[in-house]
Amino acid sequence: MAVFCAGSHRFPLGEKTYVMGILNVTPDSFSDGGRYFALPDSLRHAEEMERAGADILDIGAQSTRPGHIPVSAEEEWSRLEPVLRALRERTALPISVDTYYPSVAEAAVSAGAGIINDVSGSLENGMPAVAARTGAGLVMMHAGGGADDAGEGERQDPLTRVRRYFLQALKAAEAAGLPTERVCLDPGIGFGKDRQGDLALAACLPELTVGLPETAVLVGASRKRVIAACCDSEPPVGERTAGTVAIHTVAQWNGAHILRAHDVAEAVQAARVTDALRRAAGR
Repeated sequence: MAVFCAGSHRFPLGEKTYVMGILNVTPDSFSDGGRYFALPDSLRHAEEMERAGADILDIGAQSTRPGHIPVSAEEEWSRLEPVLRALRERTALPISVDTYYPSVAEAAVSAGAGIINDVSGSLENGMPAVAARTGAGLVMMHAGGGADDAGEGERQDPLTRVRRYFLQALKAAEAAGLPTERVCLDPGIGFGKDRQGDLALAACLPELTVGLPETAVLVGASRKRVIAACCDSEPPVGERTAGTVAIHTVAQWNGAHILRAHDVAEAVQAARVTDALRRAAGR
């Protein structure tokens, strides 16, 4: 059985679907900005997600919402460090850090994180080398606008663009000495695609991975705009749980191994039922 390895943690692929709970320690996240910015609030929410059944905690200290203003690596680390060090004393769950700064990623792994969730989409920022050097697992996400989207790629459909990125990401990992079992691929729903493209990534996920080495696949559509775009009422961010579950369930049925979600209790329940349905169908 293939596995995703991250530090001392091993995630067998196909045994169950893993839920990655989102912990935003930012004042300006698109979904819950400011709610968990203070350390006591961050720790309380992390404990709530663990009790709800989260398999992984993903900490982000920089918003990636449209129009966000980037903060420096120093500011990002000043937000992350106290939360990460406090959590490491309180939980045995694997911790992922959402960043696009290699220096922050390296510091986070030294402080106890096991997964680097690189949301940059870059294949030239040195992150595979950081993961190879530190023993961390690495999530490599297609963000749009990178080299894979240049020129002719801009006129190609999202499935073609994302598959090209996956192929390039695996080559970049190999070149850095990062084993395939420590790579997790993310199609980047909500990043650089239109709404139909976002839907296609979940609905046609097998087309993205067919013929590739077996790696972990992460999908994160939690509360994103694509959900509102599907609904006549355009529900606000806090009222998109059912739509999130719908997209994630389709992605899981199509082979996603990790689901990144804000509403952990609902995500875990849906994932366990979908796992059971997949087993019943012999998948």
